[in-house]
Amino acid sequence: MLKITIPLEPRTKKNSQKIIWQKGRPLIVPSDQYKQYEKDCGWFLPKGQKIDYPVNVQCVFWMKTKRKCDLTNLLEAIDDILVHHAVLVDDNYNIIAGHDRSRVYIDREHPRTEIIIEEIEQGNEQEINRASEEDAEHITAAIRSAKNHCDV
Repeated sequence: MLKITIPLEPRTKKNSQKIIWQKGRPLIVPSDQYKQYEKDCGWFLPKGQKIDYPVNVQCVFWMKTKRKCDLTNLLEAIDDILVHHAVLVDDNYNIIAGHDRSRVYIDREHPRTEIIIEEIEQGNEQEINRASEEDAEHITAAIRSAKNHCDV
């Protein structure tokens, strides 16, 4: 298990974008503020991790204000930052298997992001896959049953 605290006000990429023109075409890129946030986060991240196995990345975002924010956008930004600083090899589903127990709270005096990265055990993954297959079989049976009743 890896615990990380980033004592900076959380930012998203999507709310911090700018449009530039490159080769005559518009291109959306992260803002200078987001790039600085991404860079500053590096000071608080462990060096030399390069996690390449399935993990759950739990993030608790402590925001400075009650202003509504999008948890998905916050998670996307942190995932990209963890990859950018080589804590994770990639942010695809083979590495980041979930964001279970991630939340947004308010702390006006100490905005921050608390991250817990936990390996997902292969045994649990197989149980989840087995349960999903059983669910799929039940759903398929229910659909067949419904179709039979509708065809009457």
